Amino acid sequence: MNTTKTHNYLIVFGTPLLLILSVILISRDLLFETNSNALSIGITLDLLFTIPFFYFLLIRKKNIPKTTVIPFFVLGIWVASYSIPKEHQFLLNWIKTWVFPLVEIGVVIFVFHKVRQTLKQYKTNTKDKQDFFTALKQTCFDILPKRIATFLAMELAVFYYGFIVWKKRVLKENEFSYHKNSGTISLLVAFIFIIGVETYVIHILLLKWSTIAAWVASVLSMYSSIQIFGFLKSILKRPICIEKQQIQLRYGILSETTININEIESIEITTKDLEFNTETRKLSPLGELESHNILITLKTENTLFGLYGTQKKYKKIAFYIDQKEKFKTTLDNIMLIKSNLI
Repeated sequence: MNTTKTHNYLIVFGTPLLLILSVILISRDLLFETNSNALSIGITLDLLFTIPFFYFLLIRKKNIPKTTVIPFFVLGIWVASYSIPKEHQFLLNWIKTWVFPLVEIGVVIFVFHKVRQTLKQYKTNTKDKQDFFTALKQTCFDILPKRIATFLAMELAVFYYGFIVWKKRVLKENEFSYHKNSGTISLLVAFIFIIGVETYVIHILLLKWSTIAAWVASVLSMYSSIQIFGFLKSILKRPICIEKQQIQLRYGILSETTININEIESIEITTKDLEFNTETRKLSPLGELESHNILITLKTENTLFGLYGTQKKYKKIAFYIDQKEKFKTTLDNIMLIKSNLI
């Protein structure tokens, strides 16, 4: 069974890759030098359209997301850029300028459409409202390869929380904020301000050396500020919550973990200094820059998910809760009820 599945995947992914390799070899052949113009057009069309379409035919009746055609299209652009001489890239440049942006916009629209469908479906099956970032990741993983899906979900989430959602989040009984008294928001605002000041200074200094370098540095700094702003807004919109015998620990879209309540060994209110290592982690990626007032110890090892899908194991996790007494009491009551039932 596994051998058959592996063989099928080798055909599905190996055949297009072999075709790409053959096109690269043609671009290196002596025949290419005598027919550069015509062959450049043919190679461009093969890499960007023929091979992705052939791949689509291979996966048409298989349980593989059809959107995986897009990575082959992008790979084709990359290979063509390095295989075809610069003087013969007129068709490739035209596609980069006019077709590729349409593909990017189409992917974003499609992802948001699928997220909307996921949220609607969730609301029909439950009285609760599903978390947007959770639905976004689920949708991206359903339609794209894992690494691309992780990156795209994070970038879209930054844009969504930073610039689309502005309505104040009203906390439910089972939801808990963690930003009101921790100083996190002030810290992130300070980061944005510092980046803004440094961007201006560095831009002025680099202009004396290179205009291009100055603007590249400025764009990267502005992009960093946008990301931090999105992270900041997500902290306001993604509270920690207790639901269905689980704790959803979230620090905006920066980190998160799910804890089964029956896996909790102890929960304590504490602000004591901890030695953070492979067993003891902090929910906040800001580390020592932010305090904690809750420490949960688990019976078994769990996973903390960070930026762009990074993973860390832990048995103890420390974090900050605005209403720490209420949070602990709620968990203690649930754990007491479960122990009595047993």
